Amino acid sequence: MSQTPATAPVRVRRAELSDLDDLVALEQATFDSDRISRAQFRRHLDSDSARVLVASANHRRFLGTAMVFFRKGSRVARLYSIASLPEARGKGVGTALIEAAESAARQRRCQSLRLEVRVDNESAVRLYERLGYRRAGPLKKGFYEDGSDAFVYQKALA
Repeated sequence: MSQTPATAPVRVRRAELSDLDDLVALEQATFDSDRISRAQFRRHLDSDSARVLVASANHRRFLGTAMVFFRKGSRVARLYSIASLPEARGKGVGTALIEAAESAARQRRCQSLRLEVRVDNESAVRLYERLGYRRAGPLKKGFYEDGSDAFVYQKALA
């Protein structure tokens, strides 16, 4: 559980089918492209190779979400997506979701967590670096649907 000054603790749990509408609404509100569809969320909620997480605090049931993928035979988990409501940013939601994603990866005996981040998403880059992620691998040119490039970051999990 992460906590920042002057905010209630952020709680993270595994998403349930009853969260589907909120997951889709947050995706629509947060991203202009590269959105996860309702069908994809539905499939990943029941998948053994994915973990969908939901963050809440202050009696708000839904402040953010993260999705982690696991590949059979791999010791590297992938933080596929992370999003939070605009009013929840800077309040520990992203940190709590990332820590929960790392915990889920450790439970699966993964040795590291990898992610891609838009090169122009400076706040996300700062967050990842503050949490111990380091650039790994070459720039992924044209990685996103809109043609934006991505940095690859990775963190070793103890």
